[in-house]
Amino acid sequence: MDGTAGSAAGSRREPVDGTAPAPVDSPARESAAGTRLGVVVAEDSYLIREVLATTLASTPQVELMAVCSNGKELRAAVETWKPQVVVTDIRMPPSGSDEGVRIAAELRETHPDLGVVVLSQYAEPAYALALLEKGTGRRAYLLKERIRHRDELIRAIETVARGGSVIDPAIVDALIEARSKVAHSRLASLTPRERELLAEIAAGKSNGAIARSLVLTKRAVEKHINSIFSKLDLPETQDVSRRVKAALIYLSEVNDDAC
Repeated sequence: MDGTAGSAAGSRREPVDGTAPAPVDSPARESAAGTRLGVVVAEDSYLIREVLATTLASTPQVELMAVCSNGKELRAAVETWKPQVVVTDIRMPPSGSDEGVRIAAELRETHPDLGVVVLSQYAEPAYALALLEKGTGRRAYLLKERIRHRDELIRAIETVARGGSVIDPAIVDALIEARSKVAHSRLASLTPRERELLAEIAAGKSNGAIARSLVLTKRAVEKHINSIFSKLDLPETQDVSRRVKAALIYLSEVNDDAC
């Protein structure tokens, strides 16, 4: 990874034949080599790709390792450069649909410690749920407009690298407004009390706050929550954010009046 410092555009060689792109030299390469986060970018839009490359290459806490234009190049770059975080468009060749989400799902199996920040042009609740289906840890979903604010992008990269998750507020708003488009709601199996309690979870309340709000004991709240997780098919794993996934399911399926 040795090389001379330079701009993102000037120091990058575009990939050919699906091979991993050449490394990108950042201005701070020698000053903080042991502490920076290795990042690979994948984006099919040339303009956005250049904005991301320029932004990240000039960020001291980030080492921009490679820049890709499609899913095939991204897969190769991950294997070649071993980054800590991938920043990827949600729609890229070769599929042209949800390539970014598919790769994020693959990486959860093959590289469980790798953080992924998915970028989308629009607030798409279905893609957000697909991204978080197997766990919220080390995953972020941001609208592309966020890349204009470097601090927000860097914060998301650092958060997923630490094992956390970030969901764009606009995505949450879209989930709140979205109606269920399936014939049978995943919430149909919940009792009225469980739906009431899930609404409290979606509002971000702790178990103690829920107990006070619904006049229940904490033990009763815990029993209801475990039942909700079971009915929504959210098994216990090392992922501590089952509450987040349950809240997303609720927000995506509840009707406008209930919201």
